[in-house]
Amino acid sequence: MTTQTLPLLPLKNVAIFPELIQALIVGRPASLAAVKAAMDHDRKLVTVLQKDRDQENPDREGLFDIGTLATVTRVEQRDGGAQVIVRGVRRVRVEALSAPTAEDAPAEVDVVELPTPVLPEAGEQRAKATALIRENLDIARQVAHMMSQNPDQLFQQMVGSIEDPVTQMYRLVELARNIEQNDKQRVLEIDEIQEFLEAIHRLLRQELAVVEMQRDLQSQAREEAEHGQREHLLRQQKRVIEEALGEDGDDEDIAELRKQLRNVNLPDDVRKEVDRELKRLSRMSANAADYQVSRGYLELVAELPWNVITEDTLDLANAQTVLDEDHYGLEEVKERILESLAVLRLNPDAKASILCFVGPPGVGKTSLGQSIARAMGRKFERMSLGGLHDESELRGHRRTYIGAMPGRILQAVRRAGVRNPVLMLDEVDKLGRDFRGDPAAALMEILDPAQNREYRDNYLNLPFDLSKVIFITTANHLDGIPRPLLDRMEVLELTGYSEMEKLEIARRYLVPRQRENAGLADDQLGFTDEALSWAVRRHTREAGVRELDRVIGRVASKRARQIVQAEVPSATVTVDDLPVLLGPDKFKTDRQRENMAPGVAPGLAYTEVGGDVLYVEATLTHKDDKTITTGHLGKVMQESIQAARSYIWSVADRLNIDRSTIEENGIHVHVPAGAVPKDGPSAGITMATALASLYSNKRVRDDVAMTGELTLSGLVLPVGGIREKVLAAHRTGIRHVILPRDNESDFAKLPQAVRDDMELTLVDCLEDAVKVAIPGLKPPA
Repeated sequence: MTTQTLPLLPLKNVAIFPELIQALIVGRPASLAAVKAAMDHDRKLVTVLQKDRDQENPDREGLFDIGTLATVTRVEQRDGGAQVIVRGVRRVRVEALSAPTAEDAPAEVDVVELPTPVLPEAGEQRAKATALIRENLDIARQVAHMMSQNPDQLFQQMVGSIEDPVTQMYRLVELARNIEQNDKQRVLEIDEIQEFLEAIHRLLRQELAVVEMQRDLQSQAREEAEHGQREHLLRQQKRVIEEALGEDGDDEDIAELRKQLRNVNLPDDVRKEVDRELKRLSRMSANAADYQVSRGYLELVAELPWNVITEDTLDLANAQTVLDEDHYGLEEVKERILESLAVLRLNPDAKASILCFVGPPGVGKTSLGQSIARAMGRKFERMSLGGLHDESELRGHRRTYIGAMPGRILQAVRRAGVRNPVLMLDEVDKLGRDFRGDPAAALMEILDPAQNREYRDNYLNLPFDLSKVIFITTANHLDGIPRPLLDRMEVLELTGYSEMEKLEIARRYLVPRQRENAGLADDQLGFTDEALSWAVRRHTREAGVRELDRVIGRVASKRARQIVQAEVPSATVTVDDLPVLLGPDKFKTDRQRENMAPGVAPGLAYTEVGGDVLYVEATLTHKDDKTITTGHLGKVMQESIQAARSYIWSVADRLNIDRSTIEENGIHVHVPAGAVPKDGPSAGITMATALASLYSNKRVRDDVAMTGELTLSGLVLPVGGIREKVLAAHRTGIRHVILPRDNESDFAKLPQAVRDDMELTLVDCLEDAVKVAIPGLKPPA
């Protein structure tokens, strides 16, 4: 066999068959050079199909082994290329490929000619081949009948002018519209006539099946188009045909989704997974059970802000102004926030602290988070964790479940539209836990900057970076937060407001806001300072200002009604107007507590809603009763009563108490508001003072309140919540408090106006407290 060296014309999407004419559009420089070289010599070149149509300059490995020797019959120049008419001559095998020697030179290949399949001369093989040829022609006629209204003319155009049976078969393959070029290449590579005819038979059968399906779908589309669904059915027809051919066709919705995903700057590993899912979706029927699930998943990926980040505004002066505009007081909390912003300004890559605002309701925890976001120029999102029991609410549900959704963390980031929002998690102390998992455990990964850089939501199942999110949590108390989770957070306590602070907050924020909500002008509603003070003392009793805000809102609503009814009330609300606008006072001074009987002592308590004054009452009972406790007391508080009674008995002589009174009587200790659970050790000295008053029959001063844990040896230990407790005493008119000496620093954190108005006694032991609280009792010095 003789080897020839000829110019190479690589083809992207068409295979040339022997004895057939084909029009080609040539645009690549190497291909144009091959055509020019053929025209300059004997018009011969070699056409070979590429394995990868996207490869611009294929090497030997990128070409099929079998090609076609062809002659160039005509060349028409076009802009940027040429239209070339070639005629296939003979099959050839590519032996070697030579790269171009210059930019305007073609690539050349060494080829060996191959024989064209020929029919057997006679015998059984001849008969089989002839039968297959007739069968293939019959199938081609059927295809022509389905494709054209004039099938005989179409069939005559296809093969009528060709006499050689083998060339006729090549012609049938070439004109089949729905056959892949790789399948045609395989036909070109076959040497044996029987295999050649059987391969063509299979391809024609496939073409016939596709055309029959196309005809049926066209008929169905025409019928349903009468009902106004023509556009939808044409897309359905297109998709069904492409599914039958195994092609990746997209409808308009998938094309739009593909465009969105292409515009998203996804990480490389994420892009690989998304492309796989998108390919799976494009091959799926819209009626398939998983279609909407897969599409919803890809829409989530397209909507997530993978690399969208807002630029921080870290101007401390502006941040100070924003915090002062939005909140009055809270100086320590503001200082800590400004310190965090200063660190981020000096080191933008620093991991932001996870702040936990702890305090009673209504003190401004949530609004502080909004102020931080506004000061930094970041987006703000809030989600409540109160009552959350299911871990999947945070982490998301796996897509195998019906109705699966991404976790609430990822949903919040999607709503924000950026990867670095300020995300506030409210009521973290009220998380639940049951058989569906522990949400607090999930939060440990979500909040920890060392772990959340590649956070994987169960629904998304792709790594998403949460390290730039600033997480802020809120809680009413720390007891409900698991210790490992609390260890990851920096706790900032927001205590209750004093009366003066509430007045200032009402003047600056509450009154203007409620006036605007009611549609009133500035000159239609105002409050005197006395009226606001009365509303604070007689209509609210809280650590925050939420109830005060509602009270002012009720006044604004009443004033709006008066104006609508053409009444002309005074523009400024005074104390005398409040009974009409708000009704009787909700809270009154405890007149009955001004001359307390022996055995009653005022204590201070700290609850979820702030501080409160707690009166402990004790009375003597029959000695067989020993110790009775009522008032919904917890175990710790009951033990405090036992410790107090034992200590009073041990020091009865020093307190001038007749020990026989203790020995011959039982006691009943009650704490009012019996429906409210109470527990904790901080009422220890209050219990002991009440018992000392009871046993000595001496009254406790009604202008003093106390708090502190009592030991069995009489020591007074420090307790928490001092600011809230002292503010509660101040609200109720008590101006003298007894505190453990170790709590002296907590007293210094109170507003200066409250400190100036209060008298403080610091004690180390119970006897020091008794000297102050029970003036009638004169224990020896």
